[in-house]
Amino acid sequence: MRLIGLAVILTAGFALAPIALVAQPSDKIYRIGVLERTPAAINAANLEGFRQGLRALGYLEGKNLVIEYRSADGRDDRFPVLAAELAQLKVDLILTRGTPAALAAKRAAGTIPVVITGVGDPVAQGIIASLAHPGGYITGLSATVTEIYPKRVEILRELVPKATRIAALFNMGNPAIPGQWKEVETAARALGLQAQLLDVRRVDDLRPAFDTARQHADAIVVGLETLTLANAQLIVDLAAKHRLPAMYASTEFVGGLASYGVNYPDHYRRAATFADKIFKGAKPADLPVEQPTKLELVINLKTARALGLTIPRTVMLQVDQVIE
Repeated sequence: MRLIGLAVILTAGFALAPIALVAQPSDKIYRIGVLERTPAAINAANLEGFRQGLRALGYLEGKNLVIEYRSADGRDDRFPVLAAELAQLKVDLILTRGTPAALAAKRAAGTIPVVITGVGDPVAQGIIASLAHPGGYITGLSATVTEIYPKRVEILRELVPKATRIAALFNMGNPAIPGQWKEVETAARALGLQAQLLDVRRVDDLRPAFDTARQHADAIVVGLETLTLANAQLIVDLAAKHRLPAMYASTEFVGGLASYGVNYPDHYRRAATFADKIFKGAKPADLPVEQPTKLELVINLKTARALGLTIPRTVMLQVDQVIE
């Protein structure tokens, strides 16, 4: 009887062992390092999108999740130090936004998985090997940034049909930006517009740039990167002050006339699914990088009225969201 009892106990123990192994990951506390362009307060909508995505998958802060947030505060040169800091903390994964942050994470993270967001062309920038097979320890979502600038210029021209000159507010120090300026310049020329580059690399460059734009442009296209995003409200205010109709790349420029691009809160929500797959054993190298399937056009009617603009029907038919 004792032998039978022992056999039963051992058999039960072996039967339960796989169950214990399956249950074990739920007891782990996952640490995610977030390497961002702006402070959490400015990035609240995107960060909440990421948290919502994680909560839906069972990751709860204070229970099995810790988020280590690091902000470059509008300065790309801070990314390498911040990325190294997250690597030293031995986080389980790093979430980044934009090309400079992704490159810094790639250099510092070693074997720590990295999920990218907001990178226009991660292959051309040397961040991944290909969209289908990223290779290494990096995957995530691209942002369809560069190739949609012609559409932004086209919409801006429709909003300001009498425009003959447009300015482009870009930080040419960002390796992803020169290609975007080329797209703007080419698109403007095709529409019979003159395009002027306003190269801004520090916050002190913004006011002089708008002074120049006021004298030489009828409208302005604003790039989306670390400096401009960190100073989004200042840029929107300067555009209003100088009565310059502006086209932005995201709704994060609150109060701007128009934006056309990715829905970034949804972008971040999708990023959570990559984190979950990696935590469950998937290799970043085997997870194809996603590209946006939908771009959104948002028009601010209050800003349009302040500028004395009437939104053409051709534009309104394309609008996804109207802000009154």
